Amino acid sequence: MNGVKVKALVHLSKQLKTLRGLVTVPARPCSLAACSRTKNRNAALHPLWQSPLTIPGGTRQSPINIQWRDSVYDPFLKPLKISYDPTTCLHIWNNGYSFLVEFDDSTDRSIIVGGPLENQYRLKQFHFHWGAINDWGSEHTVDSKFYPAELHLVHWNAVEYPSFEEAVMEGNGLAVIGVFLKLGARHEGLQTLVDALPAVRHKDTVIEFDVFDPSCLIPSCPDYWTYAGSLTTPPLTESVTWIIKKKPIEVDEDQLEAFRMLLFTSDGEEEKRMVDNFRPLQPLMNRTVRSSFRTHQLLDPELHAKQVSP
Repeated sequence: MNGVKVKALVHLSKQLKTLRGLVTVPARPCSLAACSRTKNRNAALHPLWQSPLTIPGGTRQSPINIQWRDSVYDPFLKPLKISYDPTTCLHIWNNGYSFLVEFDDSTDRSIIVGGPLENQYRLKQFHFHWGAINDWGSEHTVDSKFYPAELHLVHWNAVEYPSFEEAVMEGNGLAVIGVFLKLGARHEGLQTLVDALPAVRHKDTVIEFDVFDPSCLIPSCPDYWTYAGSLTTPPLTESVTWIIKKKPIEVDEDQLEAFRMLLFTSDGEEEKRMVDNFRPLQPLMNRTVRSSFRTHQLLDPELHAKQVSP
């Protein structure tokens, strides 16, 4: 074999290895500010979100980036009706990755119905995700825009399942309302909650917190996006119908700082501030994000039946 053929074969071998992922090809560095923000955003994640970042075989993982122009208006989507009984509020609990405000879900006193849902769902708890700084913090993004924080109100399908624990494992078991928080005016409804946070600064602390109506944290604008997704904390089950409100609520800097004063750690342990408690974005894959408001696309009526149920 002559030298020319040898060189050609070596070159071909290197190409094949590159295609098979056996040779690392230097990536073109990203010069966009958004790239550096994303890198910094994911650098100090709580171990809960560091691994695994994806679920093998998962096809509807959350959170996602919502592309406004790619969302599809669905005229069949109903208005979301929210009915919360403030007296069902029970506790605030620092569980080591956020603080949960828990509710009595033994009856249908605090429920949501309508929207993309076929049944009514009971409120179980709500919690927030937030960043160390205001440049990031939300789990979902809109057109790659981060918000400083995101509220999740978690509900379960008590019509079809006997318990929250069973609903978590089923495709239509949960419905989560997501609300973005943006920096602005002080939110008076949130302040009641903020005032109680010093008492749950450490992991595993619980206090009573009664007579609170979380509907004050939901924007009055009825517009929302919806898609089939998953929990964003373990067990990451693909059981969530997400309802992401289009309009954010305003909170001020002091209120966000109150979140950041909480700790991942228990009393007596080395203090670690509770910040950057979000999961990285997941691929959309073959899912459609539907909107209750008009965009430039209209959902094909023949596809509606496939999109109603996750």
